[in-house]
Amino acid sequence: MQLFKTLLRVRHYEMDALGHVNNAVYQNYLEQAAIEHSEHLGLTFDIYRELGGVFVMRRVEIDYLRPAVAGDTLEVTTWLKEMRGSRALRCYEIRKQNQDDLLVTAEALWVWVDAKTMRPRPIPSLLLEKFIRQDAENF
Repeated sequence: MQLFKTLLRVRHYEMDALGHVNNAVYQNYLEQAAIEHSEHLGLTFDIYRELGGVFVMRRVEIDYLRPAVAGDTLEVTTWLKEMRGSRALRCYEIRKQNQDDLLVTAEALWVWVDAKTMRPRPIPSLLLEKFIRQDAENF
């Protein structure tokens, strides 16, 4: 699948008692990268609303390898490993901007749910087409 990259600046209030980004904050970074990836493809919340659903994170596994601190600019890379049925498996890597060393790796299971019932539904074909078309255009 095609990689998507975004930059996020670490804010002071995201620090823990050790002066590092609090582990819980990384999930926010993952969610933000997924949202920006969708928006990059033209899949805004308005389109999700028209489709009557939304992606929700069902499970996340995060490996914390190195710390980040206030003022760091992080490069968050994400890609879809698989989309099938109601599920989308998304991978992530976080590095400091212009550095190779990984700070975080993660994998999240997102589920497409009906906005009213919050029950899983098959991912709409429009979404599948947008993500698949992005991959096809980059090969």
